[in-house]
Amino acid sequence: MSAPTPPAAVPVRHVTSGGTRVYTLSVPAFPHFAANIFLVVRGERAAPTYTALVDTGGSHEASTAALETGLDTIRAEYGEAWSWDTLNRVVITHPHPDHVAGLPHVRRRTTAPVAAHAGAVPTIENPAGDPVARQAEMEEHIRWLGLTGDGTEAEYAERLRRRARNTMLPEAIQVHTSLNDEDVLDGVFAVIHTPGHEGSQICLRVDDLLLSADHLLPRNSPPLMPERFQRGAGLRHYLASLDRIEALEGVGVALGGHDGPMVHWQGRIQQLRDRYADKLAAVLEAATTPITLHDLTHALHSRLRPLQAILLLDQTAALAEYLTAHGGLSETRREDGAALFQRTLL
Repeated sequence: MSAPTPPAAVPVRHVTSGGTRVYTLSVPAFPHFAANIFLVVRGERAAPTYTALVDTGGSHEASTAALETGLDTIRAEYGEAWSWDTLNRVVITHPHPDHVAGLPHVRRRTTAPVAAHAGAVPTIENPAGDPVARQAEMEEHIRWLGLTGDGTEAEYAERLRRRARNTMLPEAIQVHTSLNDEDVLDGVFAVIHTPGHEGSQICLRVDDLLLSADHLLPRNSPPLMPERFQRGAGLRHYLASLDRIEALEGVGVALGGHDGPMVHWQGRIQQLRDRYADKLAAVLEAATTPITLHDLTHALHSRLRPLQAILLLDQTAALAEYLTAHGGLSETRREDGAALFQRTLL
């Protein structure tokens, strides 16, 4: 017999300086990993003039059920007379499965138009893409990472092949509004393009509140992959986006795509900068002789857990890419196509 599903947490409400109510719903996007969905409401609680859903969680039943329960709780506990029939907008911050995969479920419940960054539209409207081209790109990436041997190299290569076969959401959904940096959506959301974690990621400002997606999180640094594999990804873009967000004035609280609110969000930005400076220094220290990204990942993480392996391999590649572009590492190629990185002698 399976264990009973724990009751959903009561959504947390934030009220902006302009009176907009923003409710945070935490849903199980993956096993043992929750993501935040936001319901944004304007107008009187008994008769809202505008309601929007920001992100949609995962596609599996536990996630969609938690979304439905959370939305029902907002109606029952807070008296918000929102409904699927009168929902005005669905916004996707970035096309990763813990934020977009629940979109087909939401589409079956509402006809509200979907908005996403222009760079995310192809993924949402055609999630299958070109499978042949995607697999070919992944094979080249596998060679570049140095995953051409046996043991963990073969294991990681197969996991990356499986990742290339997966799609971000289970079916195609039309995007009605293509967003770009500095757009204002529906007179409510100021759009800020923040590439790095994902090339088409956006943050959304509502009055003095920032929905910071996975760009700014209270407990973790977001996973990065190299820009050579995904346009707009990588540490160069991520650090520039941190600068962009830090320059915002008048923001009192930031709500990320995971975990709780950030009141001291600018201090969190500095913590992330410091963390990446330490990671870059560790890469330089480890790359005294030519080394593949697979071996460099294991040198940096001697107690690497299998669950973390691919994300840390992505991160190591992003760090090495950044250092190479800034002259800290040199990159050569092995005969099998594997990249070899070595600290530059200054």
